[in-house]
Amino acid sequence: MKRPLHVLFLCTGNSARSILAERFLAISGGERFRAFSAGSHPKGSVHPLALELLERQRVSTDGLRSKSWDEFAEADAPPLDFVFTVCDSAAAEMCPVWPGQPMSAHWGVPDPAAVEGDLDVRRRAFLGAWTQLSHRIRIFTSLPIERLDRLSLQQRIDAIGREAAS
Repeated sequence: MKRPLHVLFLCTGNSARSILAERFLAISGGERFRAFSAGSHPKGSVHPLALELLERQRVSTDGLRSKSWDEFAEADAPPLDFVFTVCDSAAAEMCPVWPGQPMSAHWGVPDPAAVEGDLDVRRRAFLGAWTQLSHRIRIFTSLPIERLDRLSLQQRIDAIGREAAS
């Protein structure tokens, strides 16, 4: 059997959006995908409301940690097939050279950790990010990746980033 496709989700802090995307792909991608997340300037911990949301969704939070994207640029890092930025600031940064020459796209999602207000407002922001990311990941995992040429696949993953959550 061919190895799973390795997908890295990037955000600046790696505490919310990229973590949520990593976990959603891990539970929905089956054996076809292996999900990772990282940040250019990791916060050092996963946002408590991201952990709470995952637990409410009955998704394991075991092993989750905020980590640097440098871990995925090292010689012994898994070769990456796809790299998706989920925040605008990470998309604008100069990324390391990734092993595996992955395809990349920007799938920007508003930062739920930046939302101010009472706890219910902040929880809704995290749920909104989860919903948008899960929608995009479902589209991505339904693509006939093995049957698409590189240009067609790039066009499709770029288009996913422009999709609005339904």
